[in-house]
Amino acid sequence: MMATKKRAGVFVVNLVCLVAFCSAIETPQYTVVHKESEFEIRLYRDSVWMSAPAALQLSFQKATWNGFHRLFQFIQGANLNFSRIPMTAPVLTTMVPGAGPLESQGYYVSLYLPVKFQATPPLPLPELNIKPHKFISHCVAVREFSGFAKDDKVVKEAQKLATSLSRSPWADSTPSESSYSIAQYDAPFKIVKRRNEVWVDIDAPDLGCKSVAVAAY
Repeated sequence: MMATKKRAGVFVVNLVCLVAFCSAIETPQYTVVHKESEFEIRLYRDSVWMSAPAALQLSFQKATWNGFHRLFQFIQGANLNFSRIPMTAPVLTTMVPGAGPLESQGYYVSLYLPVKFQATPPLPLPELNIKPHKFISHCVAVREFSGFAKDDKVVKEAQKLATSLSRSPWADSTPSESSYSIAQYDAPFKIVKRRNEVWVDIDAPDLGCKSVAVAAY
């Protein structure tokens, strides 16, 4: 019991150390191609992320914790290369589409790989059940929000983004089975000025964006 508590304590301390200064760590590269008061559209470049599925997990918060816990082990050296990988931002939790536009069949949690590891990602230990995921260059509509990203709040923020898009020239530009993602940039202990975002893939060829399909883990 004491050993379990000690390991948990070490995990929390390491997590704080890794994500305390998100402004100083690597993030995926993008260009803002359109901006207005309620959202912006970004063109992200090709990149490689590590993704952890949380299938049949209906709670966004539980899915994020479950997936990130395994990704954290991976970057701490639980890979066949024994590589320690710097923390990046954001932690991205993506909904697997269900029956309705905001209903979920589960989630997958992803972490961007630093440039050093983009070409040759370390192989994760099989028991972690994670693998590389290629993020193909495309456009994403983004709404920023503050506070803690909790289950009820992320649904409301996704609905707000959907409403904003419905009033824009890109009302019909989301894929038919589009899902949303929640990007979190801050450590759990940070209380004020937290940065979170809702992401939705869109087709916007007029902005130089490629067509996108539903992301699949």
